[in-house]
Amino acid sequence: FQDMSAPNFSTINYDMFVLIGIPGLKHMHLWISIPFCLMYLVAASGNLLLIFVVALERSLHEPMYLFLSMLAFWDLILSTSTVPKALAIFWMDDTNISFGGCVTQLFFMHFAFVVESGILLAMAFDRYVAICYPLQYTTILYHSVIGKIGGIVVFRSFATVFPIIFLLKRLPFCRTNIIAHTFCEHMGLAKLACADITINIWYGISVPLLSVMLDMVVIVISYILILRAVFRLPSRDARLKALSTCGSHVCVILMFYLPGIFTVIAQRFGRKIPRHVHILLANLYVLVPPMMNPVIYGVKTKQIRERVALLFSPKGKC
Repeated sequence: FQDMSAPNFSTINYDMFVLIGIPGLKHMHLWISIPFCLMYLVAASGNLLLIFVVALERSLHEPMYLFLSMLAFWDLILSTSTVPKALAIFWMDDTNISFGGCVTQLFFMHFAFVVESGILLAMAFDRYVAICYPLQYTTILYHSVIGKIGGIVVFRSFATVFPIIFLLKRLPFCRTNIIAHTFCEHMGLAKLACADITINIWYGISVPLLSVMLDMVVIVISYILILRAVFRLPSRDARLKALSTCGSHVCVILMFYLPGIFTVIAQRFGRKIPRHVHILLANLYVLVPPMMNPVIYGVKTKQIRERVALLFSPKGKC
């Protein structure tokens, strides 16, 4: 491949890029790949099992579990858009990726991220209705409404992320084709361009602010209202039961947002943090939440535990 030593930038426009993996840790790639592979297998199998169980068990065709199956599907998209390529780099030194492949990868990664944020917001709304308006729950959140909410979340995310493709396609890439990462992402690719990327920078800032950050604010407001309603319940048992129904969702929210916030803060202000630490954190961010979400719901939700146990019991196989 060619790098910044190329004598005449104006005659070059790279259409093939090189993902070098984790800079400074190439000798550790094989060892790093082992936990990455195991985590991905857990994430993929866990989310597929969750989708299968919710689809199979009619008693789980409730709003909370339908939203959970949507989250599981997009967890699969998020992890599968990035991890297999990282493992190919670690195992086979398959570092080349076309410009089209790079844009496709980053599109699905960002798309899945924004969709998941919207689904978590929808799940917060579900818990708000269930606790604050229990008598109207089934009339407010019936199946066609859930489908419409899912469609709106996907459409909003697509409309938010799709312009990134055109913002990148307009750029000439003539400085270097080396990407110091295991996967492509918007600003990482844009910074390789030999053109003004001000629009990319502002769009990259506005997308999380107008979508993900707004979702976070609304989720916090919904839980303030939920807690206010819970503590107005007359009995302690009723309060504990209401809080337990929100426990799994709160854990998933924290797993999704806190690592992302930490990663953004580390990228913006942690200039002394080594580059390989940033890349490891980014990889863990697309692995840990998809791996933990089905585990959290499997452990904390009795109906899912029982159905999975029945599925794998000798009686359930007959």
